[in-house]
Amino acid sequence: MSKAARLAAVQITTGPDVEKNLAAIERQIKQATLEGANIVALPEVFACYDSQKYLALGQQEMNALGTLRSRMAGWAKDNQVFLIGGTIPVLEPKASKVYPRCYFYSDQGEELGYYDKIHLFDVDIDDAQGRYRESDMFLSGDDIKVFETPYGNVGLTICYDLRFPYVFDRLRKAGADIISVVAAFTETTGKAHWQPLLQARAIEQQCYILASNQWGQHDDKRRTFGHSMVISPWGEILDQLPSGEGIAIAEIELNEVQRIRREMPIANHQRNINPSD
Repeated sequence: MSKAARLAAVQITTGPDVEKNLAAIERQIKQATLEGANIVALPEVFACYDSQKYLALGQQEMNALGTLRSRMAGWAKDNQVFLIGGTIPVLEPKASKVYPRCYFYSDQGEELGYYDKIHLFDVDIDDAQGRYRESDMFLSGDDIKVFETPYGNVGLTICYDLRFPYVFDRLRKAGADIISVVAAFTETTGKAHWQPLLQARAIEQQCYILASNQWGQHDDKRRTFGHSMVISPWGEILDQLPSGEGIAIAEIELNEVQRIRREMPIANHQRNINPSD
């Protein structure tokens, strides 16, 4: 296993034009490659930020020949990077809703598997949108996913999962050295919670966090926070992109994961506490 690698988080402002969005993503992946990235993460809903189009898009992605899945495989192969594919809508047979699904690709363009978002964002926020109900259009998953790479084991999470520490704990116990958070975190919640939650998850699980977020105004109501970043197992922000389109990129050392976990063996100190009567 390689001891050093470079992680990159792509940040764009996704709109309703799919081809325009894909062109923006491709530019950033190429830039990440030029800067030596080995693993690249795309943000949530990178291809389209329009719920009215998700079902139609999901029908096209029911197999690996789908437009978006083919494009991601090509990006990974052409740039020789491991690619964390943000999320795309995928329709399963006989389903009436789509899964928000994150595919993982090898640096040869092989589709290694996927993760379905476990926690759906059904909340009320004091912003222009006000009411968010992902369960109206999405189905949730049930399983965590960790993928082996020469640069460390990568666990996948999506956006609202960030608020549930037990998911990150299970990913670490499943062997994750790096945990990605692909997101479209709102500006309102992002200002309050994005950075502290990311740092907390890195510190708690003593792993690298690779966080790729949407940024900017997507329509007349929805605005996302940006601040894509790479965080060390000690909670340090190694690089971040506060606003605009581009990448956050940083070098990581797996020896740091091993050292910190050895010197502060948190996992060994966990206890099962019975609730009091």
